[in-house]
Amino acid sequence: MRKRILFVCLGNICRSPAAEGVFRGLVPEAETDSAGTARYHVGKPPYGPMQAAARARGVELSDLRARQFQSDDFLRFDLILAMDSENLADIEAQRPRDNNTPVQLFAPFAAGDGDQDVPDPYYTRDFEGCLDLIERAASGLASHLQGGAL
Repeated sequence: MRKRILFVCLGNICRSPAAEGVFRGLVPEAETDSAGTARYHVGKPPYGPMQAAARARGVELSDLRARQFQSDDFLRFDLILAMDSENLADIEAQRPRDNNTPVQLFAPFAAGDGDQDVPDPYYTRDFEGCLDLIERAASGLASHLQGGAL
């Protein structure tokens, strides 16, 4: 079965598009998208410094555009991955009654990493560190899916 996975952060210009771009490179057969819980950047491309950092690693993000998370996303995706616990709570607040689509944090897929959140490089300015964590988590997620988990 083809997996439909949504990556979600706050503004959908740094973490979630980077996670989508990295993951689609690892598992091109998966249907992926990204969104933000806030509407700050709807329609805009990923943040320039994040695009540059990703491009230096061979990950192209320029085709992506920010959009806001919607309750319909619970019906469209098999798995929703939040970049941090605050966004996870915002996602859960929109969950339709009787919906059981899994929503979980993305960072724990980075085996051996104690962090539960992917730090926001828009504020930390650590695009490389953010991408390191995203790459580890995306690889862990790909392994889980290949093993039939989720």
